[in-house]
Amino acid sequence: MTLGHEFGAGAACLKCKDKCEGFELHFWRKICRNCKCGLTEHNVQMNSEENKKVGKLFEDTKYTGLIAKLKKDGLPSYKGNMVTITLPIPKDVPMTSVTYEWAPPVANKYLAVRYIQLLPAEKRPVAGTEGAAYRRQQMACQLPEHDQDPSKCHELTPAEVKLMQQFVRKYKDEALGVADVMLPEEMALIQAQGQGGAGGAGVGATVSCRQCQQPMGRGEPAVYAERAGYDKLWHPACFVCCTCNELLVDMIYFWKKGKLYCGRHYGDSEKPRCGGCDELIFSNEYTQAEGQNWHLKHFCCFDCDCILAGETYVMENDKPVCKPCYMKNYAAKCASCQKEVEPEAQRVSYGDHHWHAEPECFKCSGCSKCLTGQRFMAVKAFLFCSVECKKKIIT
Repeated sequence: MTLGHEFGAGAACLKCKDKCEGFELHFWRKICRNCKCGLTEHNVQMNSEENKKVGKLFEDTKYTGLIAKLKKDGLPSYKGNMVTITLPIPKDVPMTSVTYEWAPPVANKYLAVRYIQLLPAEKRPVAGTEGAAYRRQQMACQLPEHDQDPSKCHELTPAEVKLMQQFVRKYKDEALGVADVMLPEEMALIQAQGQGGAGGAGVGATVSCRQCQQPMGRGEPAVYAERAGYDKLWHPACFVCCTCNELLVDMIYFWKKGKLYCGRHYGDSEKPRCGGCDELIFSNEYTQAEGQNWHLKHFCCFDCDCILAGETYVMENDKPVCKPCYMKNYAAKCASCQKEVEPEAQRVSYGDHHWHAEPECFKCSGCSKCLTGQRFMAVKAFLFCSVECKKKIIT
């Protein structure tokens, strides 16, 4: 058993490299305390944890038997469907095997491979490639564990736990699904025989992708979402979330009012999400600031976690920071007096250099003339009102 705050501990940050001392989970934010990046941006092998999370997502649904297996403790674990496929290729060339971290669960391996080939090259889940890493990152992003499991949230009240459980039950019953991969001509035959949904296209009819409106190629696999109805279909690369436009990881989708969503953005369409802890908000009281929603206790300085209600703060990289932390970690230094420029102070910036917009700082380096509202030339950190003054300092 692994404690939540020990999982991934020490893993290197793929984004910050050596600048990060290693992953250390913040107490309630879903980020690293050292570098502020998320878990998915660190070199953490997520497979076993992700399998538990996705298995739990489909617990008590009709999809449990399809994509999950029950372990001895009774908890479902996502099968993931990693497969190694060997395909015949031209004569005189050795047989080649390819391992996919995930492939659609269809009996016809050629159909599964063709489906993957129709995805963008950088998003194909071939083991050990950029596409496999993309899939793992998207799984963590699109299916947040804290959107489905109250025990993964920070300090919910009993009333909030009950509301969240009702929310999860509702989307499992009304929105959650796993898509199918099938040839359109096969689906047309099934519908013609009365075994599928009503209203499908006839055998041999041209059908178009719901997303791009382009016709489906005969003999090419299509994606079907049961909740959308089997009269609708998508190209493999077009089966994407309507909000983030990313491929729906492992074809897990949420259907709402005629649109496909990933889990994250379905949640966002139903509930406000806290900009601090990334959790959906189930309390009646919360605050709105800087275009985001926040739990009342989570509108805090992103650096030191002090509560910002009624305090002066600065938005830095879209995150609120208290004034002391801003001055210490982010404030620009005046090229003239070498003191930090306070957030409310007027300043002048030119390239990478900054000055207080005061006569004693924003002045000619040659004659000390105030340059506010005047033409000037800048050479590195020096300011000049004329070529003559420049020659006094720089020869």
